[in-house]
Amino acid sequence: MFNNSVIMVTGGTGSWGRELVTQLLLHNPKKIIIYSRNESNQVKMNLKFNDPRLSFCIGDIRDPEALISACQGVDYVFHMAALKHVNICEEQPNEALKTNIIGTQNVINAAAANGVKKVINISTDKASDPANFYGMTKAIAEKLIIYANTLYTETRFVNVRGGNILGSSGSVLHLFITQLKENGQIGITDREMVRFFMTTQSATELVLTAAKEGKGGETFVLMMNACKITDLAEVLIETYGIKDAKIVHIGTRPGEKLTEILLSEYESRHAAIYNNRYFVVLPEFELPELKNAYASCPSEQVKKYVSAANLMSKQEIRQMLEDGGFISAREMNS
Repeated sequence: MFNNSVIMVTGGTGSWGRELVTQLLLHNPKKIIIYSRNESNQVKMNLKFNDPRLSFCIGDIRDPEALISACQGVDYVFHMAALKHVNICEEQPNEALKTNIIGTQNVINAAAANGVKKVINISTDKASDPANFYGMTKAIAEKLIIYANTLYTETRFVNVRGGNILGSSGSVLHLFITQLKENGQIGITDREMVRFFMTTQSATELVLTAAKEGKGGETFVLMMNACKITDLAEVLIETYGIKDAKIVHIGTRPGEKLTEILLSEYESRHAAIYNNRYFVVLPEFELPELKNAYASCPSEQVKKYVSAANLMSKQEIRQMLEDGGFISAREMNS
């Protein structure tokens, strides 16, 4: 589907964006436009990829005119740009609103105005039963994406809901490793904290599946296991073998939940299982093409999907870190 096509990725200079672009380049696109605000990150990415098919555009999704201009001739949009840190969104809710909600509506409008074939919106597990401002803005953004399918016929809009990307910019994994090496300790907010994690590879597979299979109006959710943060910290301490390293409790921050929900109890009422790897949440209002597309997918066994009920063992955490390239087999066996 991407052969000789023009693709735009908003916020595409992050670790997930770079992996997505790497995979998209394998599908022989005509051009990939990286639309983001950070000039230095664009320069670094351009030097790393050194591919003439990449085009870099400085722009903000808060700027509707710039978006409309950037979307000219575009076939597919992957919308990854967002304010993502929970504490920042709690401290500056107006900024989160302008980027995550108004910015998403601007993407919708620009895509529809230019006859884009499909928009894939990247969301988060925090949008399911949200408890903080970040999650609330992303939940509204999901709703806007779904509703856009009732307004436009040429452009289809699909959501993707992921967990925490292992090793992404600002990731707790990098923070823990830095703390361990520099201070001999790891600070965690609460010993009962549990989070869903996914590698950039599995996250990108999720996005490409939604892009290929999405009809418009669905929310694709990867079935993934969760990790108890203390277990992650202990695995890192054991792996790096730092003597007398300890875990320090620093207290929860505003808006922080102890557990996450990938699929709420309410959403499970209109969700199906796709290819035994994904939940597909269908909209509450009826879109005939969706009902027919997922009619054969099992739905009766879909249940609320909570992080605390899907925990990885410490061995599975080690394997996840090795698969992601964050620790080596030699370190695991030492």
